[in-house]
Amino acid sequence: MSLLKAILMGLIQGLTEFLPVSSSGHLALFKNMFGLQEVGLLFDVILHLGTLLAVFVVYYKDIWKMIVAGVGIVVDACRNIGIFFSNHFGKKEEKKAYLQVINSGYRKFAMLVIVSTIPTGIIGVLDKDLVEMGSEILLIPGICLIATAILLTIADRCQGGEKLPHQVTYSNAFIIGIAQGIATLPGLSRSGTTITACLLSGFQKKFAVKYSFIMSIPAILGSLVFELADIDTAAVTTTEIGYYLVGMLVAAFVGYVCIKVMLYIVKEKKFTGFAIYCAVVGALSVGVYFYQL
Repeated sequence: MSLLKAILMGLIQGLTEFLPVSSSGHLALFKNMFGLQEVGLLFDVILHLGTLLAVFVVYYKDIWKMIVAGVGIVVDACRNIGIFFSNHFGKKEEKKAYLQVINSGYRKFAMLVIVSTIPTGIIGVLDKDLVEMGSEILLIPGICLIATAILLTIADRCQGGEKLPHQVTYSNAFIIGIAQGIATLPGLSRSGTTITACLLSGFQKKFAVKYSFIMSIPAILGSLVFELADIDTAAVTTTEIGYYLVGMLVAAFVGYVCIKVMLYIVKEKKFTGFAIYCAVVGALSVGVYFYQL
């Protein structure tokens, strides 16, 4: 693979991962157009690390506070376990009060992301074979792109709400996690699906974008861990590794810009152009599939 193709694939990954179109569908199309079917999982993993880097750069303050909050949750939960045993098996007559574990916005934010990750992980494991099969059949990405167009049209007409972490319920988080799990299907935009689900759940618009991108971190990292077992690094040359890293940096930079663009799109309700694009590409994919039968 040449440096130019690595840069182009990084550009596509950065654009399509965060804008409400399907990154997996576009990368598959690019591979077919330029004869890059031999490019393995390693490059896909590196490209996803690039877009994850963009999320960390944009939301590093929130992510750090969530990590600290997560540690605090574990510590206070352990202290409550100690209080439980002390109250029930200790010699003291006076009972100790339990600590309030979820006592801040970032602790609630962290717990919401954990709740969302559970259904995403379950669906991701159950539909792995379906996703792989769908990537090879043009009909499924086509149908999913049309579904994405419908979701984006709904998002354009959705007023959203004012919910921030304190007001968001765990059932909201679970439903959004289901939406993210379903969005593993090729052609179904993850960002478009989850942001629409957030807006329908009454999330404040800016928080909907933040939640969508931050909740993707454990989901993407989890999928990458599973893919690492299938990677054959022996077949990759040192030069190609260099190209892969360049592609990763391109994906990170473009992804950073696209996250900022998405904040504007959601605020101003500018999904219509993306909806039309997804509908057209989806219809063409379905048409080509039946033409080839």
